[in-house]
Amino acid sequence: MLFPLLFPLLLSTASATETVDSAPLRLGDLKAAEAFIDSAEVVVVGFFESEESRGYKELLDSTKRVTTVPGAICMDKEVWAELGVSSDTIAIFRKADNSQENLVLSEAKKVDADGLVNFLTINEVRYVTEYNQVTAVGLFNSEVKVHLLLMVNRGTKEFTQLKEQLAALAPEFTGKLLFVLINGAVKSNLRSLGYFGLTSGDLPRVGIYDGGSDMKWLLPQGPVSSERVRSFCHAFLKGELKAEKQAGAQAKSEL
Repeated sequence: MLFPLLFPLLLSTASATETVDSAPLRLGDLKAAEAFIDSAEVVVVGFFESEESRGYKELLDSTKRVTTVPGAICMDKEVWAELGVSSDTIAIFRKADNSQENLVLSEAKKVDADGLVNFLTINEVRYVTEYNQVTAVGLFNSEVKVHLLLMVNRGTKEFTQLKEQLAALAPEFTGKLLFVLINGAVKSNLRSLGYFGLTSGDLPRVGIYDGGSDMKWLLPQGPVSSERVRSFCHAFLKGELKAEKQAGAQAKSEL
């Protein structure tokens, strides 16, 4: 496998690259709820009967700690029904894969702020998600099993430019591919590069990993342009890469 499927549940928050107001909004109707869900790449909504409900105070605490994920509260049962919620639930909404991840509180054995911080951070999948042990859990739990991988060394002149290029391209493939950034300058990511027959000195490169078939392909060497990456993605979706030789075919077969 390209990445391990199981990781320890880490209680530390992901490092924030941007911050938002962590005080949850009150959503009084469907229009407000839809506008809030559409306001950011990842949001969390607590659907509670009242402020005394199990998990209410813990959600407030966790959203103050995970400042990259905007939070809101909804007590309107009509909105619940429209969003597929029938009991007290904490739900994460993601644009990258059109996903709604529900934590039904009546089914949770334990509800505390640390656990909710963990729930938020492992499910914080974005249009471009930087791979690490925390984000890997959310990536592999997603129903979208195909990953477009940008493998590049942080600190190089290409890093920011290529990340921005992919961030602009990713919405075109919502629900079809997840865009993942692998920092080749991190020692723990060398194993992932090796799966493609690459080292950090070979970067930047772009690949596709299909978690359903455990197959992978590399975009041929050359400029990493939006046009080439877009064509590469469409070639995969059309099935045109299936017959091509897999990336890293001559590399060791076990990680």
